[in-house]
Amino acid sequence: MSKSKLFGGGLVLAGLLAGTVLPVLAQTTKEVKSTVSKVWVADQGNGTYKNPVLHADYSDPDAIRVGDDFYMVSSSFEDVPGLPILHSKDLVNWNLIGHALKRQPPFEHFSLPRHGEGVWAPAIRYHKKEFYLYYPDPDFGIYLTKATNPAGPWSDPVLVEGGKGLIDPCPLWDEDGQAYMVYAYAGSRAGIKSVVAIKKLNAEGTKTLDEGKIVYDGHELDPTIEGPKLYKRNGYYYIFAPAGGVPTGWQLVLRSKNVYGPYERKVVMEQGSTPTNGPHQGAWVTTQTGEDWFLHFQDKEQYGRVVHLQPMKWVNDWPVIGEDKDGDGKGEPVLVYRKPNVKKTAPIQTPPESDEFNSTSLGLQWQWPTNPKATWSFLNSATGSLRLYSDKLPEGAKNLWDAPNVLQQKFPGDEFMVTTKLNFSPNLTKIENEKAGLVIMGFSYANVALKSKKNGIYLVYTECKEAVKGKSESEKEIMKLPGSTAYLRVKVVNEAKCQFSYSLDGTKFTDVGEQFQAEVARWKGSKIGLFCTRDTQINDSGYADFDWFRIEPIDLNSSASVSEAK
Repeated sequence: MSKSKLFGGGLVLAGLLAGTVLPVLAQTTKEVKSTVSKVWVADQGNGTYKNPVLHADYSDPDAIRVGDDFYMVSSSFEDVPGLPILHSKDLVNWNLIGHALKRQPPFEHFSLPRHGEGVWAPAIRYHKKEFYLYYPDPDFGIYLTKATNPAGPWSDPVLVEGGKGLIDPCPLWDEDGQAYMVYAYAGSRAGIKSVVAIKKLNAEGTKTLDEGKIVYDGHELDPTIEGPKLYKRNGYYYIFAPAGGVPTGWQLVLRSKNVYGPYERKVVMEQGSTPTNGPHQGAWVTTQTGEDWFLHFQDKEQYGRVVHLQPMKWVNDWPVIGEDKDGDGKGEPVLVYRKPNVKKTAPIQTPPESDEFNSTSLGLQWQWPTNPKATWSFLNSATGSLRLYSDKLPEGAKNLWDAPNVLQQKFPGDEFMVTTKLNFSPNLTKIENEKAGLVIMGFSYANVALKSKKNGIYLVYTECKEAVKGKSESEKEIMKLPGSTAYLRVKVVNEAKCQFSYSLDGTKFTDVGEQFQAEVARWKGSKIGLFCTRDTQINDSGYADFDWFRIEPIDLNSSASVSEAK
């Protein structure tokens, strides 16, 4: 712990006794299986790391240290389960250990896709031996959920303040016991943006106590300032905040001796001469050895907002983030750097990606775009497969963008290959047009799938350009299948260009369609998904059994075989 007394930030809170919490936290992290990605690992195995430390869409990251453990949360928007909780021992190697939000309130509202709504930038803090997680829903207000174990269970969300347009909250408990919450405004809901405000909280942190006060106006110098994080150090209140917009902005820090200002302003990190565009919005953390570090995102379009780790130091009570090559107090992002000093060497690990479906629970990487129904899926551990039951598209649905039952996960790196084995059992006696397959989702989408007709099962390739605008799908029939089983694959290459293919034997794969350009979704990157749908209501659905789902490096040999090992 650094010598200065620290409050409310991404550090061990003053007075915390690490020994009182470490036994519980250690048990927590051991319960979650550790994995290592085959397509992106930040730890280079020689004492250095490369950015991004998480090449996946964990946008708007916030993080803390408790004892020898680091915890990170991120935005999750409409996806369920939401509010992912990641754990690390060294700020470089991260594992996904759970989600704080099993279902998203209001439950009925989120029973249909609400793209871009839901959980915006959250904040995590450790206070009085509990983890506090504040998150904003721009349409309903600011919520709080708590846990004694970061892997869960987390409490049902409590509405700290209802209303539209309040976003990006972060609490601070001051030395005198008074609690504050810094936040911003979403212009699309509040009719104003580019300002930062502070409200008082009750001692429990469960309710706001006043109407709030604007403490900084960024309209002239820092447009679209948002995502503030509130800290206290050496008598100064600090607000770390991104400004300038998601793709091209900069990291701003404000400081004042009074929580309500006036605040001095300083840009502490920007892109400079590096390829890391818009480096901003994140968390300051301090290691056990007193080193300061900063986690933030970079917007990589179809890949989402990926997470970077930057060295940080204090100069004249101002933070300098990244490398300050010209000594002006303004850093640039590093691409490769020495790992943080945390006393011990942490094992290499990454969040899960592939899934053999041998458990009774889905891998933590999977999310639905709505609160799910029990009738959408069944994990049959006896056969080691995931069964997706076909579900009727909602009334008025124009395409798969409107479907609630698309099981998805984030892109895991710049280039990768996804393969799944599918056995399709449509209800041929009752219905046509049941469809199951592998999809790349975004504002536009494409998929390779199996589809039922009266005379059997067909392999089809589908594209839907401008799905977000309600445009219709374009479907191409490839062949009638001789059976009900197929291997489906997509290769994603640099700039998120996607080539779909299929195989009937798991050995020889045949390309279908032209190369598809993946697109972003609302506030998110593209996603990989599995689906099983129908367009008619019947009394019993067909289903698709996915034997496994594997993410691997791209194999340039198109005839490479697929292992059946489970």
